[in-house]
Amino acid sequence: MSAKKGLEFLRAVSSYMTKTNGYDRCLQQLKMVSGGDGKCTAEFKVAEEHLNRAGGLHGGYTATIVDVVTTYALMTKENCLPGVSVDIHVTYLKGAREGDDVVIDANTIRAGRNLAFLECELRHKKDNSIIARGQHTKYIGTGKAKE
Repeated sequence: MSAKKGLEFLRAVSSYMTKTNGYDRCLQQLKMVSGGDGKCTAEFKVAEEHLNRAGGLHGGYTATIVDVVTTYALMTKENCLPGVSVDIHVTYLKGAREGDDVVIDANTIRAGRNLAFLECELRHKKDNSIIARGQHTKYIGTGKAKE
């Protein structure tokens, strides 16, 4: 694995993306912890801006995390570009509240000629209980095999 496709690469991409005026700036609190070879681990502390009206971690924010962190994982795989989302599925299993520390683990299951299949889990850092599981399919369509 090339060094540019590991943790420093992820930190550079995350920093660049969150410093824009676009939607990605909502992910400024994500901290890249590890990554490379199709994997990415990140963390964040649930803050007021991440909450829904009931005081829990917002489902839309959770889906955004699944989208972005799985894409970062894909980008660490050799010869893989970010691609375009075809399908995202999120299963919400447990809530999170303001102040909770959350760990996100994303993994590239397979990256073929046209499609990449990714998975993700958001867990409470304190007890490793699962908050949400995500599956993400991306069109990467470069025309050459990644395996």
